[in-house]
Amino acid sequence: MVWRDDLAKDVIGRIVVGTIDRPIGSRHPRHSDMVYPVNYGFVDGVIAGDGEEQDVYVLGTDEPIESFEGKVIAVYHRLDDVEDKWIVSLDGSDYPDEEILRAIRFQEQYFEGELLR
Repeated sequence: MVWRDDLAKDVIGRIVVGTIDRPIGSRHPRHSDMVYPVNYGFVDGVIAGDGEEQDVYVLGTDEPIESFEGKVIAVYHRLDDVEDKWIVSLDGSDYPDEEILRAIRFQEQYFEGELLR
């Protein structure tokens, strides 16, 4: 797992740009009972462990957005999946671990994971 920690350290603090494909209030495409309480999308041009663009949770607004530019402030490392989820802050503000975990719990409750800082 050391390489995951190193990878997290390489991305935390990076400014990223991306697309929101599941804005606040939208429903998961395969699980209609799951509603997104945060904007969820991907970093344009960065390929993750699953072969798709890197997924992100975007914090810093209560409104649905279509795109973002922000700072990676944490990485949620899924222990039972091939892809980590990056946590992005729109204005670069930091958030306490508890607040991040509460915001992403709607989806991450189905996975075993840890927040890397």
